Amino acid sequence: MRAHRGAVRAGAVLLTAVLLAGCGLLRTEPEPSERADGRPGDSSVSPDLPAELVSQRPDWKRCTAPRGGSAPGSDWRCASVKVPLDHAKPSGETLSIALIRKEARDKGRRIGSLLFNFGGPGGSGVELLPRAASSYGKLNSRYDLVGFDPRGVAASSGVNCRTHEEEERAFHSVDPTPDTAAEEAAFIENGADFGAGCQRRSGKVLPYVGTSAAARDLDLIRHVLGDGKLSYLGFSYGTELGGTYAHLFPGNVGRVVLDAVVDPTADSVGRARNQATGFQRALENYLKDRGEDPKAGSERIARLLDRIDGNPLPTASGRELTEYLAITGIVTPLYSRSGWPALTAALDEAEDKGTGNGLLRLADSYNGRDENGRYDTQAHSQRAISCADTKARPTVDEARALVPEFRELSPVFGPFLAWDTAGWCAGWPVDGERDTPETSAPGAGPILVIGTTGDPATPYEGARRMADELGKGVGIMITNRGEGHGAYGEGGCVTSLVDGYFLDGKVPEDGTTCG
Repeated sequence: MRAHRGAVRAGAVLLTAVLLAGCGLLRTEPEPSERADGRPGDSSVSPDLPAELVSQRPDWKRCTAPRGGSAPGSDWRCASVKVPLDHAKPSGETLSIALIRKEARDKGRRIGSLLFNFGGPGGSGVELLPRAASSYGKLNSRYDLVGFDPRGVAASSGVNCRTHEEEERAFHSVDPTPDTAAEEAAFIENGADFGAGCQRRSGKVLPYVGTSAAARDLDLIRHVLGDGKLSYLGFSYGTELGGTYAHLFPGNVGRVVLDAVVDPTADSVGRARNQATGFQRALENYLKDRGEDPKAGSERIARLLDRIDGNPLPTASGRELTEYLAITGIVTPLYSRSGWPALTAALDEAEDKGTGNGLLRLADSYNGRDENGRYDTQAHSQRAISCADTKARPTVDEARALVPEFRELSPVFGPFLAWDTAGWCAGWPVDGERDTPETSAPGAGPILVIGTTGDPATPYEGARRMADELGKGVGIMITNRGEGHGAYGEGGCVTSLVDGYFLDGKVPEDGTTCG
């Protein structure tokens, strides 16, 4: 249950706009390509990088179709940029980072490049940006829209850990809330097996896929694209990448927006605790909307999951809806209010008919499973990046001890998330880099930090903590009163603020509220 995976796959970063409110503006920032003194920006990068990397220029060509999809339209071009495999050895082996670009329409008023990260971690910007680009049409008037696959993702030496058959088997055979010693052992063995598969298939890149390396890649990409400062729009995990970039390269921060914000003060257990709180809050808001008592409704859904744990539900496909898949199916439509009707239909089917077709369809969408039974590798990249970042490796005993607390936070999602703290990086073959990300960025320009009060995956409180960590005058907090994982979309207060910031340099007042 990792931040933004379901939202990206459902396109929920493109949310219904909220009502105009609280749009006071304080100051205007210079163009991202300029210093504060009005002179051209300093597009230099680390002096340790060899000349062949610093001097490269992308060779933009017509894009080919991604696996299982269709090629983007004729106004999109693809290229790649070489980066060090190990930034500690910048003259050593290199990786190729895949890029996609749609050029600014108004060439005479072009500001520069606007880079996107849609979260995950593990989301492919090369695949997702063309699908989402209609929501960025106004920004595209003066910015080149640029998506990229971070290292370890999709076309950028993507991590691969399991076959489609092994993925299917795990979803149907592993109990995510083990009740016996045998189920606990199988749960941990599954996590260790996943890591061993990553090591066998992607061992060369596995130690180097962490967020700090991706942030250094981002700075080289900025330079290669010819931008003096970085303009960036990050969603969910993309906010952690953006905050890490600001910490490492505060002088190169141009106009940066962080939406659906990861709490930079939370370790791996803290993030699981935050998600238990956030998903339960979203579920209760959904239950209230359908006229049901939130506590009674949550207990009813928890009892349904208990029944499925013991007796998986049949489906028309012949596959069973296990507890693992049922939880995933419930999570998916909570990422956006627009998914609530699908959740109602799926829950009603499971409870009234005893079949799991609706929940299984939702789970398959979240898990990246196509109609032919093939899974994409986003979950592989997601786990590899998370475990490369995070030092913590909670034990079975520690996870079991968390269950009562987490069940109190959420009877529906709490037990799953408590156990997940131990299963996620169990037996991982690479050590993690840190406990929590470092995002303090003294000296950086103002960064917009957007938190949505009903966000399930990255609860609102984390946005305030990110703004505080970035520092006074750097983190500009914007509150969006609403539901869903992310706020930027077409029309409305948040969109107006973000567009005004990117296009005109207008910085909202810290503490602005929309909705």
